[in-house]
Amino acid sequence: MSAKAEHYDVIRKPIITEKATMASEANAVVFEVSIEANKPQIKEAVENLFGVKVKAVNTTITKGKSKRFRGQLGKRKDVKKAYVTLEEGNTIDVSTGL
Repeated sequence: MSAKAEHYDVIRKPIITEKATMASEANAVVFEVSIEANKPQIKEAVENLFGVKVKAVNTTITKGKSKRFRGQLGKRKDVKKAYVTLEEGNTIDVSTGL
C-alpha cells in the first residue's frame, strides 16, 4: 500500500470536535475531505494513508454561512465531512495529524 499524492488531495484534515470524539467510541473517525471526493475515493485514501481496513464511509456537506465583513457580504466555503467507520481491531490516532 503506497500513499499517492492524490490521496492527500482527497483527505484534507481530521476533525476533532466533541461529536467526532463521541463517534470514535463507535470505531469511527471524521475527516474534512475534498468537496468533489466520492465514497470509494475516500475509502481508498484512508486505507492507503493509514494502513487500516474501512468498513463504511458516510458523508455530509455543510453549506457555508453568509457573513458580513466590514459591511461587505461574504460567504464561507462549503465543507464536506466523511465519517469513516473502521473494521474491528483497526484504529487511527488523529491527534498526531496527517
